[in-house]
Amino acid sequence: MPNRNNPLILLVEDNLNDEALALRALRKSGVTHRVVVVRDGREGLDYLFSQGSYSSRRACDHPAVVLLDLNLPKIGGLDVLRSVRQDDRTRLLPIVILTSSSEERDLSAGYELGTNSYIVKPVDFTQFAEALGQVAEYWLTLNRFPALAGVMA
Repeated sequence: MPNRNNPLILLVEDNLNDEALALRALRKSGVTHRVVVVRDGREGLDYLFSQGSYSSRRACDHPAVVLLDLNLPKIGGLDVLRSVRQDDRTRLLPIVILTSSSEERDLSAGYELGTNSYIVKPVDFTQFAEALGQVAEYWLTLNRFPALAGVMA
C-alpha cells in the first residue's frame, strides 16, 4: 500500500537526459516527494511487483503514482501498463503516461489499457516543470483513492 504520509513517485524513464529534466522539473515546481527512477519496463515491473532485484522492497515504498514513458527497452510502456492493470494488486495504481509521443495510436492505446492520464512532454522546460508540478499536486495531494486492499505488501 502506498505510504500516504510520504508518497513516492515511480519514474520509469530510460533516457538519462529526460530523467534529469524530470527530476529538475519536479524540484523546480516545489515537489519534495521521494522519486524512485527505474530505466526500463522490466525494472519497472520488478519494482512494482517486488521481484528480481526489488524482491526485498518495503511495502511503504510502493508508489502513489507512476510516471511512465512509452518507449522503453526490454518491455515497452504499454506492455508495462497492461501488466499493471491485469493484476489485482496494482490495477488501481495511478499511472500517468509521460512521453514525447503525440501519436494518436499511442494515446488511444494508453487509454484503452487504463492509463489515468496521458501527457506529452512539453519541449519548453518551464512548461514541463509546470506540468509535472500539476501532476504531482493532483495525484499526491488532491486525489483521493480507496485503500488498495491487497496492494503489494
